[in-house]
Amino acid sequence: MRHSTRFAGLAAASVLAMTLAACGGGGSGGTGGGGGDAANNLDGRGPITYVQGKDNSNVVRPLVDKWNAAHPNEKVTFKEQSDKADQQHDDLVKNFQAKTAGYDVVDVDVVWTAEFAAKGWLQPLKDKLAFDTSGFLPATVATGTYKDVLYAAPQTSDGGMLYYRKDLVPTPPKTWEEMMGMCSIAKAKNIDCYAGQFSQYEGLTVNVAEAINTAGGTVVDKNGKATVDSADAKAGLNNLVQAYKDGNIPKQAITYQEEQGRQSFEAGKLLFLRNWPYVFNLAKTDGSSVVKDKYAVAPLPGKDGPGASSLGGHNMAINVYSKYKATAKDFLAFMTSVETEKFYATQGSLAPVRAELYKDAALVAKLPYLPVLLTSIENAVPRPVSPFYPAVTLAVQQNSFAAIKGDKTVDQALADMQNAINSAGAQ
Repeated sequence: MRHSTRFAGLAAASVLAMTLAACGGGGSGGTGGGGGDAANNLDGRGPITYVQGKDNSNVVRPLVDKWNAAHPNEKVTFKEQSDKADQQHDDLVKNFQAKTAGYDVVDVDVVWTAEFAAKGWLQPLKDKLAFDTSGFLPATVATGTYKDVLYAAPQTSDGGMLYYRKDLVPTPPKTWEEMMGMCSIAKAKNIDCYAGQFSQYEGLTVNVAEAINTAGGTVVDKNGKATVDSADAKAGLNNLVQAYKDGNIPKQAITYQEEQGRQSFEAGKLLFLRNWPYVFNLAKTDGSSVVKDKYAVAPLPGKDGPGASSLGGHNMAINVYSKYKATAKDFLAFMTSVETEKFYATQGSLAPVRAELYKDAALVAKLPYLPVLLTSIENAVPRPVSPFYPAVTLAVQQNSFAAIKGDKTVDQALADMQNAINSAGAQ
């Protein structure tokens, strides 16, 4: 499942990635693009290579075969990377720095766009290579955009949802306070109340950013400067800190990544769970699940409406050093078409980036969580957009984890987070 590749190993790779992000070694395309390598090979056509992480659900190969059958002179070779996000990232960085032309089209995690675009490694999708984003969910287009220029085409999305025990809570909570009030139900049933992803890894950044954004705060501004020294950011982080202190977030949840929370929920030990759409079908089909017909999904609870999910997903970008950019652009269009997006959903349980598919009756019948997921994506906020993202996420993880555990006050954690983020940008 591609959702897991976004998080696995990123924390372990942060030191290396910070070094790479802080160093030069970029192309001459430059931010905003248009000159240097970005001006070359715009009409180039020929065989290209598509680079993506492990194709666990066998989604890519059938699509490449379909393309190749229709384009015998512009065939695509699929280069499959590992299933570890840090290894995928470092492989791309290595080849970009070497100006490798053979990585024509690359799969980019939504949090890598700013870093790669700032280095001049991604071809701006404008002018001759303009990509039509009409029909795409606006939030997904934003993930491929850096400094008002589109660098990557939305491919698949993802958003957090609230899984809840509908046999114990007939009406899901709409606000954080309402959900915390329902924890008395969990206590009466001798089960845990709420869990998300609170281990010190990328998933914690996702959950903390959701808490801060939902409370009206932000982690960074549009220029990548830290903004976590606000009252709203404090209120958001304090919600998690207080819930852990009160026991509404159970003590063991500080070790939870996606799978530990899913397993606890499926075992009937958890009233509420924040997780990704992949859990929906597993909780119904796993032999060990005791909640198969006892749960439903709702938007994440917010301040006075749906909460702000952290937006996940992957996009497709053209390597600025590719010799065959015209072919690459056509391949981007093919791999993000309505028909292809429907295949992503049915074959790989991947969230579409095209709005119309969330209202496709046949698709919703197969994937009944789609309307809730659409609400999640429409209210989603990208994780902090910064060319120094690895350093930003490390600052968020380390300081929020210390605050939740009680090793730092919320004020101190946010002050340290603010300083660490700004120091990363000043390198």
